[in-house]
Amino acid sequence: MNGEGTKKWARMTGDNVGKYIIVSMDDLVYSSAVVREEITGGSTQISGNFTPKEAQDLANLLKSGTLPARCRILQEEVIGPSLGRQSVNSGFNSFLIAFLVVLMYMLFYYSRRAGLVADIALLANMFFLIGVLASLGPALTLPGIAGIVLTVGMSVDANVLIFERIREEVAGGKGIRMAISDGYKNAYSAIIDANITTLVTGVILYVLGTGPIKGFATTLVIGIITSLFSAIFITRLIFEAFLDRSKTLTFATKLTDGAFKNTNINFIGLRKSFYVVSAIAILIAIGSLFTRGLDQGVDFVGGRNYIIHFDNSVRPADIADLLEDELGERPKVITFGGDNQVRITTRYKIDDDSETIESEIQQSIFEGLRPVMGDSVTFDQFNDDYWRSSQKVGPAIADDIKRQAVGAIIVALLFMFLYIFIRFRNWQYGLGAVAALIHDSLIVLGVYSLLYGLMPFSLEIDQAFIAAILTVVGYSINDTVVVFDRIREYRKLYPKRPSREMMNMALNSTISRTINTSMTTFVVLLTIFVFGGESIRGFTFALLIGIIIGTYSSLFIATPMVYDTIRRIAKKS
Repeated sequence: MNGEGTKKWARMTGDNVGKYIIVSMDDLVYSSAVVREEITGGSTQISGNFTPKEAQDLANLLKSGTLPARCRILQEEVIGPSLGRQSVNSGFNSFLIAFLVVLMYMLFYYSRRAGLVADIALLANMFFLIGVLASLGPALTLPGIAGIVLTVGMSVDANVLIFERIREEVAGGKGIRMAISDGYKNAYSAIIDANITTLVTGVILYVLGTGPIKGFATTLVIGIITSLFSAIFITRLIFEAFLDRSKTLTFATKLTDGAFKNTNINFIGLRKSFYVVSAIAILIAIGSLFTRGLDQGVDFVGGRNYIIHFDNSVRPADIADLLEDELGERPKVITFGGDNQVRITTRYKIDDDSETIESEIQQSIFEGLRPVMGDSVTFDQFNDDYWRSSQKVGPAIADDIKRQAVGAIIVALLFMFLYIFIRFRNWQYGLGAVAALIHDSLIVLGVYSLLYGLMPFSLEIDQAFIAAILTVVGYSINDTVVVFDRIREYRKLYPKRPSREMMNMALNSTISRTINTSMTTFVVLLTIFVFGGESIRGFTFALLIGIIIGTYSSLFIATPMVYDTIRRIAKKS
């Protein structure tokens, strides 16, 4: 109860007059006292029916909070100013480039006025998103910036859904005012279903994730909410203003007016061929996972990462050779960014919790790297000019991260199944969606297993990769739900048509939306991949592969599986 503590206690008690303050330890409540008035002066009394022994026990309990306790650091990360500045700059640059590309694409595809309305909605979305983040005050990490950039790509989806429905209404012969009204009305169901499933993924990431995953989830969840508001309300107000002023509105340019119209792909008829393609891909993925395994990062196995920058280019194998004697084991060394920067991964003395162990390891690395840096470089110069960042994850926290990762994926799949089952009142839809998600996750894991060690960037399995997998799950289910929503609509309109015909109609009628959303999201992710910096390249690579696989599975796996399961049950009955 120093000066600052007294002020905080006065504020807390003043804000909670009439409420309870609980004194507890080890999940056991020892006292439950009601706040009678604001407590100032730093002295507090608890009155009631106490025996002297009970009062002494409570006093001892309150004093136990001051007992010294040794703190053991299980996970820590230190980033040097140059690497931090480089990450922020690369993340911001990727954001600007991706944003401009999406703005130009909407103008190109949906005409000058409609595209401008979509662009205004995107700008408003960014304004709201940054404003909410600024008010909440979270630390904006590189994955958080990636979440913002990904929101740009995914926020286009609601606009695309609305604009495509408006184009359908216009093609059906309706006037532009009626077409806009009905287009919004008919798009609401798909927009809400698609975004709620992605929102579920974001919430699960926030609840079960830690560190960078939580930052990514925060921006993703806020971005979904702000993009929904911008796409549904702001665009509608602008269109109404245009119509009141008798402005001409079109939703296509000369180049895109006939795009994806009258497509008649027999998705259901081709399903067995794509089942075979997917089965082969999954078998290859599983085979690689059993033979090559995955390159698990320190998040999952524990250890230390160090990023070291050199004046000239170096070979990772040479660095590993130099450090093997100093560290007592051969570390894993990979090029990180340019050929003059490496990341060193080691489990050397990971169980040592002494206060000086970090400086001792840094000294060992410094001694081992002397032949590369030169004898004139001092230890202080090494820390200032060559050392970029360090990360430590203890074995205990690594086990926790593993459990959280597996739990997050299982919980996400379960919630997806339950939501679709409840929303579409048919378990076959939930099964088809979850089967497609498992299909996507296995193939992305297989790609990482096949390519690690062969790519010029890291393909480690860490917390960021789990965030990428769950984002792919959210994106894939988003695409699948839009198709399911159209099938449900056609069932009401054409109750006597066979399921094969209705499902093919649904897939063909939504293919324009699928291609546009996939293309804009892919372009955004490709921009992050190229300009976003080395530390997030593996994360973005997983998203790029996931977008391709997720688009494929929503067209050729999810809906065909619904068709097959419904048909088999109908035959049995």
